[in-house]
Amino acid sequence: MKVREKFILISIIVTVVIVGISLVWSPILWAFILIFPLIMLGVFDIFQKKHTIRRNFPLIGRFRYILESIRPEIMQYFVETDTEGRPLNRILRSLVYRRAKGENDTEPFGTQMDLYHSGYEWLEHSMYAKQNPQEIGEFPRLLIGGKECKQPYSSSLLNISAMSFGSLSKNAILALNKGAKMGNFAHNTGEGGISDYHLEHGGDLIWQIGTGYFGCRNDDGTFNEVTFRENALRPQVKMIEIKLSQGAKPGHGGILPASKNTEEIARIRHIKPGVAVHSPPSHSAFADPIQFMYFIKRLRELSDGKPIGFKLCLGRKQEFMDFCEAMIYTGIRPDFITIDGGEGGTGAAPVEFSNSMGMPLREGLIFVHDTLIGFGLREDIKVIVAGKIITGFHMARAIAFGADGCNSARAMMLAVGCIQALQCNTNTCPVGVATQNPSLTKGLVVDDKAPRAKRYHEATIHSFLELVAAAGLNDPSELTRGHISKRIGLLDVKTFDEIYPPMEPGSLLDINTIPESYKKFFQLTRIMK
Repeated sequence: MKVREKFILISIIVTVVIVGISLVWSPILWAFILIFPLIMLGVFDIFQKKHTIRRNFPLIGRFRYILESIRPEIMQYFVETDTEGRPLNRILRSLVYRRAKGENDTEPFGTQMDLYHSGYEWLEHSMYAKQNPQEIGEFPRLLIGGKECKQPYSSSLLNISAMSFGSLSKNAILALNKGAKMGNFAHNTGEGGISDYHLEHGGDLIWQIGTGYFGCRNDDGTFNEVTFRENALRPQVKMIEIKLSQGAKPGHGGILPASKNTEEIARIRHIKPGVAVHSPPSHSAFADPIQFMYFIKRLRELSDGKPIGFKLCLGRKQEFMDFCEAMIYTGIRPDFITIDGGEGGTGAAPVEFSNSMGMPLREGLIFVHDTLIGFGLREDIKVIVAGKIITGFHMARAIAFGADGCNSARAMMLAVGCIQALQCNTNTCPVGVATQNPSLTKGLVVDDKAPRAKRYHEATIHSFLELVAAAGLNDPSELTRGHISKRIGLLDVKTFDEIYPPMEPGSLLDINTIPESYKKFFQLTRIMK
């Protein structure tokens, strides 16, 4: 029985019992006078649409908001930082909530970080700061699509990162997609396929295809061109992303238990219901970098020229260099590459994989950016990043390191109501975000949460552009590693172009100009020997 139904049933029983006893002992009516207001508060909680916790847990859910109301006063005495001097998740979570709700997102009483902590990073401002971007006009866009792309996509600089229906509830997907439609940004489907909930509100989609080929697979789990084309030609699908690996568990496959493989999930993923379905750790449609390039070309043809890219968490560096050599050898380029950092999240992953597998975002992004420059490929390919992108500074830092745009998953989840209850893998998410339990999902009201996703997106883009303007720059593309400084020690500060010297364009194409740090990788590459 649902918590809401239990509350109503208990309230009726208590009322009937008290009224019955009052017929023989009238003083008990005083108890009813005390209890009745609580019952009415609970009923109000059930029917209000703003707070999911109160809808799912009437009356008792109010205790969370009581504690939340005193949190700012408590937090100023217990501010902690991570290993690089950045605020922990609870401060960032509070920021996302305030932006999503349209509340004041400024902080009183100055900096809440140790500026002399080794690892602290900052963006260098200019005495000649530019005009506030909100007064200038619309937010800048990013055009994604190379020479072979017939339908390039004008993308926001911040989009929703990959999260599948099945991992998230239908109401969470509906809220995210409606928010994307309202805010003119894109929604990555995750590898679980395109559901009805991704399509209902018409938000732009990035269709992600994983190793299980959900939504475009044969019965044996191999790739199916016919069903791929059917989905790829949907007008909502603006780009297609081939998932090679993800930051939370790179190199690890997955399994959809038979108990979770409902008729609806099976229809969306093109699988048989009621059976366990495996996602292998690698793709079956290609076996080497050259085959991969031709697979990209085939998807572009089947989609009538939509942007095709791939997502990976960087592992062995020479394997990415193999991809670059294959691009040169075949003449085929992806339209975009999404870099997921090892710090990326998921609903469930082995601890060893989430903590100790996969290159962190910064190192992965810088290596990919530099390698593309070294091979003369960077101008043809847009680079997008994901992995704990939450604030405007996170965006500025990523773009300074070489990204063109950013994706965010956890911040978007927070915007539509996630409270980080850490029950994503148990199907008991109390706010209806990461669960398929209908009674919990019902508490998430789409029309209330969709505008929150839109407001968070808008406020974060605005914050990012304010930072760009404060740095004296006219456009985000002008950000470089030289604009970001890092404290190496108490008395030592370096900019990131000093820590990671820029790659000379085309330097990896000539044996005489290959940087020393790259020479060992050329001994391992397989394509152009």
